[in-house]
Order: sequence, then C-alpha cells, then structure tokens
Amino acid sequence: QVQLVESGGGLVQAGGSLRLSCAASGRTFDSYAMGWFRQAPGKERELVAGISWNGGSTYYTDSVKGRFTISRDNTKNTVYLQMNSLKPEDTAVYYCAAGSTRVILLPERTYNYWGQGTQVTVSS
Repeated sequence: QVQLVESGGGLVQAGGSLRLSCAASGRTFDSYAMGWFRQAPGKERELVAGISWNGGSTYYTDSVKGRFTISRDNTKNTVYLQMNSLKPEDTAVYYCAAGSTRVILLPERTYNYWGQGTQVTVSS
C-alpha cells in the first residue's frame, strides 16, 4: 500500500501562485506515473496534470497549460504542482494520485492510490 499526503493549499488572490506538494510512502514510488486531480463544488473530478514514472513525459489539461507545472523528485518520494497566474476558476480541492502504470493514463480508474486532498481558493 502507498500513502499520499498533500500540502500547500490555501487562499490566494487572482494572479498569485501556490506550490502543492505530495509526499508518498512506499519503496515503489519511482515505478509509476503520478497525477494531480481537482474537484470543484458541483463538478466531477478532473485530471489537471500528470507525470510519467521518471518525469520524462507530462500532461496538462488545456485550462492550465502555460500556468501549471508538475514535477517529481523520486529521491524524496515527492511530486509537486507549481501553480502560477491563478484564476478564480482554479478554486477546488486538489488531490494527488498514484497511477498503476509507468506512463500517464487519463482515466481516473487507473489511479489506485489517493491523498485526502488540499483546498485551493482563489479570490478575485
């Protein structure tokens, strides 16, 4: 079993930045892709960004391209989401998830381990 713990969420003004961190337990962290999901009130959870097992490939949903950057440090068992130029529509609970493969997959069902989530609120 893998345990994931998110941190770094909070309240920020539009145009500001936040950096989310996800600390993972277990010795197989470097064997699978990781993803950041978010869920706003009344909406379905969506994949915001993904990163392959060694960081060689990344994925971003269209609404965050150019503003968000996902990265990972396998020596520290940690994945990050740097969020710049934040907009009110970015307000959501952000979840860290571990995939079941080395490559990035889009379906939520392919992610086997989930953190508890961290709230990000962007004010106008």
